Amino acid sequence: MADEQRATKLKCALVVRGAFDAHVVPAFAAAGGRAAIDWAPTAVIMKALEAGETADAVFVLSDAMDRLIAAGKVEPETRVDAVRSRYGIAVKAGAAHPDIGSVEALKRTLVAARSVAYSRTGASGIYFAGLLPRLGLADAVNARATIIPQGFTAEKLVSGEADIAVQQISELMVVPGIAVVGPFPEPVQEVTTFSAAILRGVADRDGALRFLAGLTTPEAADAYRASGLEPAF
Repeated sequence: MADEQRATKLKCALVVRGAFDAHVVPAFAAAGGRAAIDWAPTAVIMKALEAGETADAVFVLSDAMDRLIAAGKVEPETRVDAVRSRYGIAVKAGAAHPDIGSVEALKRTLVAARSVAYSRTGASGIYFAGLLPRLGLADAVNARATIIPQGFTAEKLVSGEADIAVQQISELMVVPGIAVVGPFPEPVQEVTTFSAAILRGVADRDGALRFLAGLTTPEAADAYRASGLEPAF
């Protein structure tokens, strides 16, 4: 096996953790590659890059990728728009599924919750924190919210700290012992695209190219769908 120095290093948003673990990373390994992935929200990845941290490739929100291209940080010709994601709600497995079929129903569910878990730095949490004032619920929900710095909010359902978790549907699905209720209602839904590209001056450009090529195979598309995402290619 290649040593750690020979691994293709990636900084990846958590949204694809399920699909990468199930297919993308094993397929890369089967072809002779080795991936060392630093999982974090896009906002955390961007701060790390600004602070001088490096990787061979990044997988982040498409608007963040636009900024990296504009700043000359990545090779624009290597950009791959890989997946589209939606925000959703989950509960602990076996719990009753609340009504989130309309905006008004979602509001009632959020107000009735003992505690709503969301992420402070993840794309979903940033969006949700901005949505709450629009719904007139910022004070009511945040007074009892379980806000995590980063990671998988559905873990707080399993621990009993929250009874509702908000996150990208694919991120909710990573956690065992929970059930996805469904996506946000369309009037307050936001579809986000995530993109990958190679950083300039990388140590393992060939490995990064091979890894990115594996993001758009038919098998990868199946893995995305199985994990709650839509292929963006």
